[in-house]
Amino acid sequence: MTFSVTYAERDDGQACLRLAGELDMSTAPELTAAIDRLAGAGERHLLIDLTELTFCDSTGIAAIVRGDNRAAAEGGWLRVTGASGRVARVLQVTGLADVLAYRADTPHPASPSRP
Repeated sequence: MTFSVTYAERDDGQACLRLAGELDMSTAPELTAAIDRLAGAGERHLLIDLTELTFCDSTGIAAIVRGDNRAAAEGGWLRVTGASGRVARVLQVTGLADVLAYRADTPHPASPSRP
């Protein structure tokens, strides 16, 4: 299966990357480049939609963590949403499901009222 990273602006104006296919050693650089382009353009808040991602290995996890570290260092955040199946399991096992989870029913990650 091919991998793709698609940029979409959400209704609230925040940046969103939609991933599809398999995120692994051969495709992780594409995600890293997309995150770097957005950060270079001044984006500090990024949501990564994993709804169509079917596989993610440790290299893919590292790319997501690298993006989160960069966002945090620049005063922003990176969150993931939409993971299911094997991808959700990888996020749970690594602990990233809790750290990077985006939930529509919780305060916006940039909100001053966030605990």
